[in-house]
Amino acid sequence: MTNWTGRRVLVTGAEGFIGSTLAGRLVREGATVRAFAHYKPYGAQGHLASVRDDVEVVAGDVRDAGRVADAVSGCDVVFHLAALIGIPYSYQAPESYVQTNVAGTHNVAAACLRHGARLVHTSTSEVYGSARTVPIAEDHPLQPQSPYSASKIGADMLALSYWHSFRLPVTVARPFNTYGPRQSARAVIPAILGQLHDGVPEIRLGSTSPTRDFTYVADTVAGFLALAGSDATPGRVVNIGSGREISIGDLAALLVEITGADAVVTVDTDRLRPPGSEVDRLLCDNTLIGGLTGWAPEVGLREGLRRTSEWIEANRGNDARRYQV
Repeated sequence: MTNWTGRRVLVTGAEGFIGSTLAGRLVREGATVRAFAHYKPYGAQGHLASVRDDVEVVAGDVRDAGRVADAVSGCDVVFHLAALIGIPYSYQAPESYVQTNVAGTHNVAAACLRHGARLVHTSTSEVYGSARTVPIAEDHPLQPQSPYSASKIGADMLALSYWHSFRLPVTVARPFNTYGPRQSARAVIPAILGQLHDGVPEIRLGSTSPTRDFTYVADTVAGFLALAGSDATPGRVVNIGSGREISIGDLAALLVEITGADAVVTVDTDRLRPPGSEVDRLLCDNTLIGGLTGWAPEVGLREGLRRTSEWIEANRGNDARRYQV
C-alpha cells in the first residue's frame, strides 16, 4: 500500500461525487490535497464542504490551460476526474463535451508533463458500448454509442498519447458504474431511491433490460489509489469494477425491497435512449487490476445500496444543488 503522507495531490472535479470521496480518502491517508473545482459565481463547492477545511480549493475550468497549469504546479500526483458526464445532455450539446472532456484532458496532461506529475486519468465503461464479449476486458473494442462516450474515448487516447510520445506516467482508470452516497440524482440508483423515499407509487424508468456492473464508491476510490501507487500501471488502461451484473429492472426491484416501499416499476418511452445508442450489457473483467495491484471490491451490492439508501434518507430536504454536481 502506498504511503500518501505528505504527498502533494491534485484532484480535478473534486467537488463531485467520486472526486469528493477521493479527496476525503486522501486527506485521511495524510496527503496534502489541492482540489480543482469548477468555478461557479454563486460559490457552491458541491460535496467538498465535508473536507473544505482540509484541502486547498482552486476554482477554475479545465478548458483554461493556464489555470490548469497553475493548479498542477507543485503536485506529485494528479487524479483527473473533471468531465461532463450526463449522457442525455450529450445528444443536445456534443461540442461542449469535446471541449471539456477532450481539450480539458489535453490541458491536464500537458500540465502534468510540464510539472513532472504522475497522472491518473478517469475513463468510463461507456466507451465499450454494448458488449461483444463478456466480461469486458481492457482490450474490448471501443464503440462510441453516444457523444459522451465518443468524447471519453478521445480523452483516453489523448492521455495515452502522452505516455507513448513523452513517457508521461499516465494510467487510464476505467470505472464501471460507480454508486454510493453523494451521487447526483440524475443517476439511476439515487433517482430511484429518492422517489421511493418520497413515497411515489410508480417508478418510471427507461429500458429495464440493460445490465450494469455497479461498484460502491469506496471501492472505486480504493482502485484509484491502487493504480496511482503501482509501478506496473503507467501506460495502461485498467478497469475498475465488481465483476457482477444486474439488470436495471432487477436493480429497481431490489431497491424497492431494501426500502420496504410500496411501488411498481414501469417503462417510460420518453426515457429511452435513441435507437442504436443504448448500451445493453456492461460487466467488468477486473482480472488486470487484481493482478497488478491486488485490488478487489469489498462492499457487496446489497450492502452498498443499503448505505446509499440511508444516506439519501438522511439528506432529504437538503439544498437541491447537492444533487446537481
